[in-house]
Amino acid sequence: MIVTDWVHTVAGLFILVSLALGVEASPIFMSKYWLWLTAFVGANLFQFGLSKFCPMAMILKAMGVPEERKN
Repeated sequence: MIVTDWVHTVAGLFILVSLALGVEASPIFMSKYWLWLTAFVGANLFQFGLSKFCPMAMILKAMGVPEERKN
């Protein structure tokens, strides 16, 4: 997997987990404050769309995750 694959996968996972923990209808509801994580991830995705700056992508690149697929 490349950097963009990881960013999308982790962002999606964070959103799903925070919704499961923050929505009262969920069987694993903990607190409505978990919805702030959903908002945070959404805001980061939005600002990436405008600025092309992604802190997680920088961390993944520093860890050696490739940016392009190898043929």
